[in-house]
Amino acid sequence: MRRGLLSDYFEGVAVKKLSAVEADILRSNQHEFNSSKQFRSLLGRPRRVEYPAKLIWLGGEQEALAEDAFLTWYDSRKPPRSEHRLYFPTNAVCSVAAEGDLLFIAKRTDNTLMAIITPAESTVQNQLLWLFGLEEQLEADYGSKKISRDNDAELDFTARYVLDELGIEIEEPEADRLDALIERFGIKFPVTRVFSELARSSLPDVSARDDPDGALMLWMEREEQLFRRLERHIVSDRIKRGFAAGNGVDVDGFHKFSLSVQNTRKSRAGYALENHLEALFSVNEIRFVRGAETENRNKPDFLFPGASEYRDPLFPSARLTMLGSKSSLKERWRQVLSEAARIQNKHLLTMEPAISENQTDEMRAKQLQLVLPRELHATFKTAQQGWLMNVSEFIALVGERQV
Repeated sequence: MRRGLLSDYFEGVAVKKLSAVEADILRSNQHEFNSSKQFRSLLGRPRRVEYPAKLIWLGGEQEALAEDAFLTWYDSRKPPRSEHRLYFPTNAVCSVAAEGDLLFIAKRTDNTLMAIITPAESTVQNQLLWLFGLEEQLEADYGSKKISRDNDAELDFTARYVLDELGIEIEEPEADRLDALIERFGIKFPVTRVFSELARSSLPDVSARDDPDGALMLWMEREEQLFRRLERHIVSDRIKRGFAAGNGVDVDGFHKFSLSVQNTRKSRAGYALENHLEALFSVNEIRFVRGAETENRNKPDFLFPGASEYRDPLFPSARLTMLGSKSSLKERWRQVLSEAARIQNKHLLTMEPAISENQTDEMRAKQLQLVLPRELHATFKTAQQGWLMNVSEFIALVGERQV
């Protein structure tokens, strides 16, 4: 499977932790940061450069702000003296900055900048530090990195996940092959189960029995690639037809279509994960039922070994297992806590990398075990990794309980 590279999109990045004074600067009318070696390494020492920029603040679930603006990197002194500063215009993104937040200044390959502010110790902050390889470099509240072929990162499923949070669309190196796979669907999405089956069949060398963790990662990545290609064709066709309303423009129709695209992305990702988990369990001869009803009309995504055993008061609770499935976790993990009252220790599988310690600590306190493909464990902090469970371990656990 061919993938793109991080250097296709970024030349480098600088990051700094905001002090109380700096956070106040961002919120005031004087948005200037003095030079640092990290900023100079990223932006050089020109007399004055004005960069088109995207300003982004990313918080928790459904919390995001974005604005287009210009950032000015200029030398505020007359030669031979030199002191560079980075100027921010007044904007809604900077107004929410707080002490301890991280400010990422990323230079794109098209000579634009992204200025991204993330809350302190948040999941999205961890994800960006991981994406840019800055986890160990954030020393003295600063860090920077030039991105080149010498230290490049392949855009696998995890990297694409984080880039999607930034609104960056990935160009597919295998676009022609993907288009050939989806050609039979025309400009209409098939049902999710059919799409998931196509993703798996297009990767015949992947073994769900020998490597469940790797199989899940590759299946999800391939389905996401196929989905984005078909989505591109569907959206292009709709835009070509236009949004006319009488003699004017159907603005409401455009907004509804845009919202439907976003909602389809989210819902299909969740169904895709459930479809591939179902295939994993079947290949590994695990007994389960998908979407069985428990108490108060709750429906866990997966119940092991089945609904009849769960409803049988004589069947030992210790041999029952439930698994929630969420492609993107955010703050929604608490929803699974009430889904199966007979099962005290619950499991939740997600594809979201680098979840914050605050959230994983709370999960442990609520007796909720997080399950992720093995590859994603490396995106978490060392203190978290020993507690995480991988997919192979989960399959072994439910297999032992079914003997």
